[in-house]
Amino acid sequence: MSTTTANTPAASVQATPKDWIPGLIENGKYDATAGFIIFLIALPLSLAISLASGAPAIAGVITAVVGGILGALLSGSHLTINGAAAGLIVIVLGAVQAVGYRGALAIGLICGVLQILAGLVKAGKLTNMFPLHVVHGMLAGIGMIVMAKQIHVALGVTVKGSMVETIAAIPSSFAGMVPSVALIGGISLLIMILWPRLGAVVAFAKKVPAPLVVAIVAVLLAQALNLDKKYLVSVPLNFMDSFAFPDFSKAAEFVFWKFVIIYLLVASLESLLTASAVDKMDPWKRRSNMNRELVGKGAANALAAAIGGLPMIAEVVRSSANVMNGARTRWSNVFHGVFLLIAVAAFPQILNMIPVAALAGMLVFIGFRLAHPKEFAHALHIGKEELFFMVVTAAIVLTVDLLWGVIIGFLVAVAVNLLRGGVAGFFKAGTAVQTTGATTTLKLSGPIGFNNYMGIRSTLDALPKGKALTIDLSAVTFLDHTVRERLHDFELEYAGDGGTVGYSGIEALQPSSHHASSALVRNRA
Repeated sequence: MSTTTANTPAASVQATPKDWIPGLIENGKYDATAGFIIFLIALPLSLAISLASGAPAIAGVITAVVGGILGALLSGSHLTINGAAAGLIVIVLGAVQAVGYRGALAIGLICGVLQILAGLVKAGKLTNMFPLHVVHGMLAGIGMIVMAKQIHVALGVTVKGSMVETIAAIPSSFAGMVPSVALIGGISLLIMILWPRLGAVVAFAKKVPAPLVVAIVAVLLAQALNLDKKYLVSVPLNFMDSFAFPDFSKAAEFVFWKFVIIYLLVASLESLLTASAVDKMDPWKRRSNMNRELVGKGAANALAAAIGGLPMIAEVVRSSANVMNGARTRWSNVFHGVFLLIAVAAFPQILNMIPVAALAGMLVFIGFRLAHPKEFAHALHIGKEELFFMVVTAAIVLTVDLLWGVIIGFLVAVAVNLLRGGVAGFFKAGTAVQTTGATTTLKLSGPIGFNNYMGIRSTLDALPKGKALTIDLSAVTFLDHTVRERLHDFELEYAGDGGTVGYSGIEALQPSSHHASSALVRNRA
């Protein structure tokens, strides 16, 4: 994904944008433009994600409004966009089916409060303990579920049952599809696939987001085909009727707290990973405050859930588009929320003309991107063990349960690292720091993996800034892929503070594949 924009070359030679009100005054025209484009993307996606989650269509828009305004103002990041996300569909749908929509709002509110507490106790670094391909496997499993469920919706067919039964029913849904609905669903999917490719030859296609094109074309088709209202989106004509309130009557049940844990884990993890990814795209290389990011997401999640919204994260596709369209500060997120609020309050009749099948076609495309075969091929390229983590996690998420998928994927990764690195030093790596003048050396020893990186990260954060840092790996016996990626991220952060990072002793470690970030093992020759 390209991160360059027409504004980026100029941005690279300008001073870092101001924040808060001075930032609004200085960069308002850039952020308003980016915010409007993100609003055009977010509106149909928010409706689609809500319906796929078993919630009222307006719920996702409430989330994006609260996340865009309150979430942005309290955020620890600069360019992320908050809102409901496809990666949370499976969780919210499961919660709605288990405790009802209002019960799911209660879960979201508690999750928001816990996120605030997590940020206050500086738990942002906990994301460092998750192996990257377990996270990718979780997202791939979610993508498969989203595809399997939304194919039926795009065909105008209702299917109930387990995920295996849902997948098995796809051929019969094609046989029993509603032709007019399936036509809209199919064309919507084709637009999502082909429209971005037109941008290479048609300048206009670069400026108009594919979800907006889907919505416009689908509305026109629905009117031409005289589509039944039961196949159209339904949002309240009076915006004040959009709100719903949490129901805590199921709070004594185990399933309620199971979903609190899943919400907290996945929503927090996805948001922090997105913030980290967007930091790399930021032309000014600003660093997010991950603890404040948790506090901001928690406050916005609590408020959104209190009035009928879905859980939110910093969403990576919208955030990437935000950067690519020249956003400079958090105000682009605010503008996108304000534009959404105006749209649902002033033009609900237009939203009620959008076919549900069009939204389903969009989600089939998004689900495929989450579970794209190239993601598995990339994992294999890095190392067979990474592919194994990803496949195990995705398979269990798909066939059993999301929480069990993450737990078992994590335990499999722990077992593999134990076999490769041994027990000694498994939970606490050896670290020694020496600073002399302008140079600092961090000597690591023993097996280094996601399982003990949190302690290493604390040591890295405590190092003096702006030094010539050498990370000595001469006593390291094993270094896994996740930590190699984390160390690369740290190199960029440290360079942003005026320092440099180099390595010594790495020549004694043998890469497990030809990939630049594959695991390293001690050369025993």
